[in-house]
Amino acid sequence: MPEPADADLPLAAMFAGWAMADEVQRRIAADGLDDLRMADGVVFQHLVPGPLAIGALAGRLGVSQQAASKSVADLERRGYVRREADPADGRARRAALTARGEAAIAAGRRHRAAVAAELAERLGAERVEGARQTLVEVLEALGGDAAVRGRRVRPPA
Repeated sequence: MPEPADADLPLAAMFAGWAMADEVQRRIAADGLDDLRMADGVVFQHLVPGPLAIGALAGRLGVSQQAASKSVADLERRGYVRREADPADGRARRAALTARGEAAIAAGRRHRAAVAAELAERLGAERVEGARQTLVEVLEALGGDAAVRGRRVRPPA
């Protein structure tokens, strides 16, 4: 049976990230947002700055307009997103976060901060900050920082 302590750096980082993400997801579900999925954040990150045309969303997601429309329809059905007319083009539709969508983003931020604070309490603030800085440097070294800055983070293919 493999031991976590024997994991190489990429696996240790991935497993730790998954464990933290699972804990955040569990807490978000306990807030009553139990239908929220990690993949929803891939769409949300593009809507945080404001409403976005479905075609533009598709381009940012790297998917077809049909696939983006399907994702938006699912999020709309669950109350996280609404579709509205694009003021610049009456034929186009934009996706926008609803109050529930904004609440989901706020819950994610709040719970990520709480998990980080709890880890700092348990492991030491200096160690946790050192780990965070190291992971940021790894992200930069591998060129992933541009995706974060551009709000174009996607799970690996």
